[in-house]
Amino acid sequence: MAVRPVPYLNPEEYLERERAAEYKSEYYNGQAFAMSGASREHNLISNNVAGELRARLKGRPCETYGSDMRVQIRETGAYVYPDVVVVCGEPRFADAHVDTLLNPVVVVEVLSPSTERGDRGEKFAHYRRLESLREYVLISQDQRRVEKFTRRNDSGEWVFTEVSDADGALRLDSLDLELPLAEIYDRVTFAEPPDTASLPAA
Repeated sequence: MAVRPVPYLNPEEYLERERAAEYKSEYYNGQAFAMSGASREHNLISNNVAGELRARLKGRPCETYGSDMRVQIRETGAYVYPDVVVVCGEPRFADAHVDTLLNPVVVVEVLSPSTERGDRGEKFAHYRRLESLREYVLISQDQRRVEKFTRRNDSGEWVFTEVSDADGALRLDSLDLELPLAEIYDRVTFAEPPDTASLPAA
């Protein structure tokens, strides 16, 4: 998520600058926020998820994009860069540049210390306004934990589920597939918890 604000811009000014910029910025409420770099673990997880989704969706009318695909939430005016996004059926774009997606079905964000609060809060509030969005996935990079919010078609209610077992899998109902956590976290190592038995008594 965004970390450095710049002066007020209207959406047209933001897009003009963004398309010429050397780095990516997200856009909320008239301000563009430069995005910080990602850790090795963040990149591994994002690439693992995008690769597994592409493989499992091959031959189906769905497309998977990585973090360079911008998404516009027209209902709120925000422009964001999900870590992974899937669209099924005909993708719709904001204009002839074909670089700003309007109708994602699944959005995946890999959490980091600088983005977690926003990904769970303000950013999710924007995503919820997307009529096309069926599932929102949050993946921890420092422990084996995947959280999913699924929209119920009949009520618009979002239902929470979590998986953290090493042999568990993320079920994406909107895509009718599962991603094993072993594949999501392939080559990712977690810090060992402290050995409490060796610590001095209080």
